[in-house]
Order: sequence, then structure tokens, then C-alpha cells
Amino acid sequence: MATSAPSAASRIAVVTGASSGIGAATARQLAAAGYRVVLTARRKDRIEALAEELTKAGHSAVAYQLDVTDRAAVDEFATAFETIGVLVNNAGGALGADPVATGDPADWRTMYETNVIGTLNLTQALLPKLVASGDGVVVVVSSTAGHGTYEGGAGYVAAKHGAHVLAETLRLEIVGQPVRVIEIAPGMVKTDEFALTRFGGDTERAEKVYEGVAEPLTADDVAETITWAVTRPSHVNVDLLILRPRAQASNTKVHRER
Repeated sequence: MATSAPSAASRIAVVTGASSGIGAATARQLAAAGYRVVLTARRKDRIEALAEELTKAGHSAVAYQLDVTDRAAVDEFATAFETIGVLVNNAGGALGADPVATGDPADWRTMYETNVIGTLNLTQALLPKLVASGDGVVVVVSSTAGHGTYEGGAGYVAAKHGAHVLAETLRLEIVGQPVRVIEIAPGMVKTDEFALTRFGGDTERAEKVYEGVAEPLTADDVAETITWAVTRPSHVNVDLLILRPRAQASNTKVHRER
């Protein structure tokens, strides 16, 4: 994939949720594209191992343990930078698949706090640094769940709709500033942890999500898309990019081979 090297003023890319899955894959690809990546996540050992991997490969990477829902910690984190070029709001996730009638309010609250408030916290804290770079990019990794609902997914769908609206509104509010706002909305992505976390560690139930689907998206597929969007010329904004595997026509229609 051909990409242009980032300018010196915008070479730092902050990636949240970088300990696994899409976040880790995005950090790898942005590092390969010439960015100095700042890896954030709650799991310190994971991001430190990834930073070491990237450094050994000749890239520039640092790890910073961070809970995106902790505003005081986010504000302290932001003081480390005068400017940054890219913020990838990837931290999020789903919990449970219960109907509205019996859904756990604690799960709904956790999903909203991580997917929406976490994105808000990082974006507010780092937006002045993105503006100062003269060529900033805010990426919101939402989901096709943010663009259409499905039974058993209301809590996650509500959170991802919130993330979508945050990105859409921010783009309107800062037009004229040297910052692009990009939303990447993946459909079915098979990673090691997403479905397993959603179903409380139930391996059998997690595997059924992908059962019969020949080629769901991978974390690398999404990371490559994010990196492509970020590295477009600075006058080109990818407002919204929805990507799904060929086998998935919508949130509720998936071709499964038997």
C-alpha cells in the first residue's frame, strides 16, 4: 500500500485500545507508514511488548498505560504533547447480547463510557494538539452497529450510534480548522477477543458468531483501511467508510457455508 510520509509536525499518532485486535494492528501499520506511535491501553504488559516489537523492527513506539474513561488520567496524558498528528479512537467493545427487556444496565453503562465518553475524553484533550500540528486527523473507529440495529445488540448499537454522531457533529463544528475527522465503521471482524469478551469468555458462543463465514474481516484489514484513510492528502477527508466481508450484506444478513 503506497502512503506518503507524515510531516515532521504531524508525525505522532496516538492509538487507543492498542493492546490487541484492531488497535494493535493499526499501531503496526501506522508505524510502518512512518509515524511515531503512542500505544495506549489498560493492559500495560501488552502495549509494552508491542512497543518493544515495533522498536526492534526499526520503528518509533512508546507505551502509555491509560484508561480512556478516566478523565483526569487522560488530561495528564495530554500534557506530554505539544502537537500530535493523528488520534485513533479505537478503544471500545461490546458486552452481552441480551434484549432490551432484560439487558444489564451496568453493561450498557460500561459500553457507553468506553465507546463514547472515552472517545470524547481523548478528542477533547488532544484536539488543541491536533490543531497545533497544522494537519491533524481524528479517527473514530465505530461499527456498522452505529448505522443499523439488530436484535440482541441494543446496548452496543446505542453506544456505537453515539460514537458515529460524535464524529459527524465534530466534523461540522471544526470545519475550517486544519483537522480531518474520519469515521471507520467495520462490520464482522474476527479477532481473538471481541466476541469472547462480549460473551463473558464463552468460547463456544463466541465461535458461533463466525460459524460458516468463509472470510470475515481481520484486524489487519481494518488497520490497512484506517492507515489508507489517514495517509490521504490533507485536503482529502474520508468522512465515513463502512467495510464488511463480502459474505455480510448487512448486520442481519450473512452468508454462511454449511
